[in-house]
Amino acid sequence: MNIIVCIKQVPDTTEIKLNPETGTMIRDGVPSIMNPDDKGGLEMALQLKDKFGAHVSVITMGPPQAEDILREAYAMGADRAILLTDRKFAGADTLATSNALAGAIRKMDVDLLITGRQAIDGDTAQVGPQIAELLDLPQVTYVDDIQYVAPKTFTIKKATEEGHQIVEVDMPCVITVLASANKSRHMSVSGIVEAYKREVEVWGFDNIEVDEAKLGLKGSPTRVAKSFTKGAKAAGQLHEVSAQEAVDIIVGKLKEKFIV
Repeated sequence: MNIIVCIKQVPDTTEIKLNPETGTMIRDGVPSIMNPDDKGGLEMALQLKDKFGAHVSVITMGPPQAEDILREAYAMGADRAILLTDRKFAGADTLATSNALAGAIRKMDVDLLITGRQAIDGDTAQVGPQIAELLDLPQVTYVDDIQYVAPKTFTIKKATEEGHQIVEVDMPCVITVLASANKSRHMSVSGIVEAYKREVEVWGFDNIEVDEAKLGLKGSPTRVAKSFTKGAKAAGQLHEVSAQEAVDIIVGKLKEKFIV
């Protein structure tokens, strides 16, 4: 079984601040981490490796320093690591990112492709489903658990607003995983040492077969006009009234907002 896990290096959002003049993220001095949902997906892949001897590859798109999370993945137990980096990929939105990653994955053997549900720096939850569409593979999102049923089927527990669904899907397929699905294993000291002795493959535009017009800023149909923090809400009012009086108050407030 060949498993590919897409992971992303993201700023630790608990440390994020925004420039009040430009509305852009201040990245200087902000630590970078492996995206939590991606780490949950990697742990799921490694558990399948432990049980069934799967081969686990990790891939990330980003600047050269994104190699750090690939080393972390090696230390956790991944077998292969690919850094997809090129100036032609710069400025990519989710669609351009998905085009680049799908172009790389087409060059690889895959039975199960795992991504995190979403990244904490964007919260779009778009890249995994977009890759599945570009590769024409079935997909299951918001995955909490996966069980392998030989020879080529997975039974998957999918989180929904009402609870869970149990679905079956044949490989090859794509799943997006929740961070809460697994408690990620720790890196061992020996694993960290070995991780820095292993090769991280560096792939650029010439390694994938994708129209350049679909990559980077040129291939991005969306733009971020401005980023800003949410303003503080005004203090609420507490009313101790009867049910009918409460209805009158609510209707009055809605009329003030031109809702009714």
